Amino acid sequence: MKNPYSIFFGLFLLLISGNVHSQDLDALLDAETKPTINYAAATFKSTRIINGHSIEQMKKDQLEFRISHRFGTLNNGPYGFFGLDQSVIHFSLEYGLNDWLMLGAGRGSLNKTYDTFAKFKLLRQSSGAKFMPVSLSYFTSVELNTLSFQDPTRTNYFSSRLAYVTQLLIARKFNENLSVQLTPTYIHRNLVKTELDQNDIFAMGAGARYKLSKRLSVNAEYFYTYNPNAKFLETRYYNACAVGVDIETGGHVFQIMLTNSQGMREGTFIPQTTGNLLKGDIHLGFNISRVFAL
Repeated sequence: MKNPYSIFFGLFLLLISGNVHSQDLDALLDAETKPTINYAAATFKSTRIINGHSIEQMKKDQLEFRISHRFGTLNNGPYGFFGLDQSVIHFSLEYGLNDWLMLGAGRGSLNKTYDTFAKFKLLRQSSGAKFMPVSLSYFTSVELNTLSFQDPTRTNYFSSRLAYVTQLLIARKFNENLSVQLTPTYIHRNLVKTELDQNDIFAMGAGARYKLSKRLSVNAEYFYTYNPNAKFLETRYYNACAVGVDIETGGHVFQIMLTNSQGMREGTFIPQTTGNLLKGDIHLGFNISRVFAL
């Protein structure tokens, strides 16, 4: 006759193992049925739509080296080699301090400008367990114009060289091919040329990307600048617009564009675009970036 204790112990083990197996099944079922959060990815291919910033930013510990070039206008004709004889350039280093904060600094030949910026990721477009219809980032920058003062005999202040930019980047990826962004913008310039020039500038940017293939997309961008004194100014300024293509080649993103602005920083191309599209004031340009994982 079997020991009753051994029979009891065997039944106890069977009960425990059955309970554990049941808990494992419940956990698997919960994992499969629990709603997940699906975040939108690659709303834009690059951190720039064309001239302006996109919602995208460097991931943590990623460093981007960016070179931007804008040539002269196409209406220079053969004598100016359709603008290729003249160009301005901008270099920058941009770093993902973490997944929600990106910092950058650069220097451009136009107005001999130094700039620094920060971009904060506030909201991410998502579906599923958490619904968020748009992605939202906050962008702020400071630009330093180091050209010689026009009148060195007067008292000139370092603060007169500074301009400040603040933007909200509001983007939505509608499907795998189409992404759209709105960019309300505020710019403050400490010093302007005349009394009719405004120190404070408000603008609204709109940009879009349409994906043609895995590595190729077309982009468009437009900034409407509100300036009630525009028609009274000595220099005529126009709204900045651009069209271009993004080409991804491994670790590089190559952007080539046509734009009526030679400036490559918000404090320049938004309030100071002098190109008239109707007269052929169109600049050929490109951005090229290389990303390094640190």
